[in-house]
Amino acid sequence: MIFPYPPSLRILLLRFFAFFVFLLHCRGEPRSRGYLKLPLVHRDPLLSPRKIIHWDFQRLSALRAPVVSGASTGSGQYLVDLRLGTPPQRLQLVADTGSDLVWVRCSACRDCSRRPPGTAFRARHSRTFAPFHCYSPECGLAPAPNPPAPCNRTVLHTPCRYHYAYADASFTSGFFSRDAVTLNASSGGEVEVRRLDFGCGFGVAGPSLSGARGVLGLGRGPISFASQVGKPIGNKFSYCLMDYTLSPPPTSYLLIGNGDAHRSSQRRLRFTPLLTNPLSPTFYYIGIEAASVDGVRLRIDPAVWALDGAGNGGTVVDSGTTLTFLPEAAYRRILSAFRRRVRLPRVAPPDPNLEFCVNVSSSSSSPAATAEGREGREGRMGLPRLSFRLMGGAAFSPPPRNYFVDAAEGVQCLALLPVSSDSGFSVIGNLMQQGFLFEFDREESKVGFSRTGCVFSS
Repeated sequence: MIFPYPPSLRILLLRFFAFFVFLLHCRGEPRSRGYLKLPLVHRDPLLSPRKIIHWDFQRLSALRAPVVSGASTGSGQYLVDLRLGTPPQRLQLVADTGSDLVWVRCSACRDCSRRPPGTAFRARHSRTFAPFHCYSPECGLAPAPNPPAPCNRTVLHTPCRYHYAYADASFTSGFFSRDAVTLNASSGGEVEVRRLDFGCGFGVAGPSLSGARGVLGLGRGPISFASQVGKPIGNKFSYCLMDYTLSPPPTSYLLIGNGDAHRSSQRRLRFTPLLTNPLSPTFYYIGIEAASVDGVRLRIDPAVWALDGAGNGGTVVDSGTTLTFLPEAAYRRILSAFRRRVRLPRVAPPDPNLEFCVNVSSSSSSPAATAEGREGREGRMGLPRLSFRLMGGAAFSPPPRNYFVDAAEGVQCLALLPVSSDSGFSVIGNLMQQGFLFEFDREESKVGFSRTGCVFSS
């Protein structure tokens, strides 16, 4: 999570100028109707609930701290292919709506034959790579080291240094830089965006960054990928997170730009307004007003869901967190409703953080081959349907597979966890979002979702 410095007049003028430069550099793609797309894949479909919970708790502890990153790179993430540099180098980065900075692991090697392609960005091998000067306006938007690195405005090659820290003492540091990025376009061709500002991480260390290639920040701040690339072509982005239980796993896309990509499903999108938290401006907050189980509204005080004036509470839609975290009071009501309705045999949870697990082996003899098959079995098993009423009247009603996880052979557990509303916020994680098309309309400050319109092919 980034809290950028207030923009100066020079930065505002630079952004105004960059808008027109972008239009010139995005060759061949109409501004009003075009969109760009990046393949979106799940990292590890066989992740255990214990590891998911471990990474999620690490991530949430980072999200609550105002000076550290919210972009965990644990194995429960969704990745995008980014082709960076000239000629393009392909890297897989974590798609993260909970952070702003785009950063990649960088290498300064001249002869990179010993390093497999895709493990790091080879800065020396890109003709268009350039670090920012430490006194440039762009450097003021980068997360700065603490204490700040010395900057001599008279020295031509004094680079802009950044430092991005994590709650578990992991970090990435290096030069805040720019380079070209090549993306697929709605026309079927390619578009070269000649300038993407990103962190070139020559120092990457710590447990949560082991093996990480980088993070594609999609947050609401000015240096996120969605802000830099998406603003001139509609200022919106959308994705459909595939169901990781499907075999073979389908391919979907992160779409940047105008929603014409899903024209057939636009009429079916249900929208809820995006809220803003001045203390956490990066995040996509939505307003939950009520929750129900099997159509029965639960007695939960609306204040439980509220984002207060001090910046506490509220609900964030986050692609970088796997499970869903709810306020303690709401979680207890939902858990109680599930316990009353589910008739399957109870089993001991494999992890102490999971409180409700059932034996489903007698209800199904074989794994699901398709999403429809699994959803049908969920109905036969009698797993309740959870639904949230959102601000603006939209109802978000995911199927049980979005909040029950396979914890062991024939065992499923409720994948909801409580969070104190006094110290944190609720999170709609990527498991809860699976199978839905989500469109983040930053221009109109709203988010839409639909069970139809997912893009699983090119």
